[in-house]
Amino acid sequence: MAHLVAVDPQIHKEYYVYPERTESAGAELHLIPVVPAEVAHVACQMPVLLTKNELTGQFVLAAMTGFEPKQNLFWQDGRWQGLYVPLQLQRQPFFLGKNEGSGADYAVCLDIQNPAVGQGAVPEGAQALFSSTGAETEYYRHVKQLLASILQGEAQVQQLTELLLSMALIQPVSLDITFADQSSTRLQGLYSIDQQKLATLDPAHLVLLHQQGLLAVVYTMLSSMSQIYGLIDRKNQQLARL
Repeated sequence: MAHLVAVDPQIHKEYYVYPERTESAGAELHLIPVVPAEVAHVACQMPVLLTKNELTGQFVLAAMTGFEPKQNLFWQDGRWQGLYVPLQLQRQPFFLGKNEGSGADYAVCLDIQNPAVGQGAVPEGAQALFSSTGAETEYYRHVKQLLASILQGEAQVQQLTELLLSMALIQPVSLDITFADQSSTRLQGLYSIDQQKLATLDPAHLVLLHQQGLLAVVYTMLSSMSQIYGLIDRKNQQLARL
């Protein structure tokens, strides 16, 4: 079970993280939240769709890595096999939490129960959070930048979905898939862009999406749907190994 604590240079000055072990956080995720800034990278291998947060009902932008819960076809032989690692995996085992102790809105938190986290002398392959003088290391500063990018990106996702809804561009994805062993599945609870409505969209709306830096994201989401075939191929390869 995760145990999140706010990072404190006095308390955590001897803590370190194995970055290569953090990708395992996505081993059982079939949908990984992404932000607009990384969509072009993600779409090189994965479909990028919208799904809904089960608790809030809000739309979430996500990379599809499997066809059912706990199935990540990009996680094989204990390693991430994708060309790009989504930010939500890169930032592990760090999180942003509400900061109740200072004027800052958020505090950087660390899951000290994560197997990638250790304490003491820094082993080979691990990265310290702080130097011997208590200064932040380059690794820790990079993590903070990742978290800031995710926070900013989540606001952009909300902006994107609000615009898409106002323009009636979101449609449910309905797709029946049969694999090589004749087993089948139906994609449910996923949404994409209505291509026909996008093609006839009012020019003023296209300009608005472009001005917000979101038009390229919309078209990339559409083109990424072809990555479904690559995902099916990965599933068939997995079945062949069974």
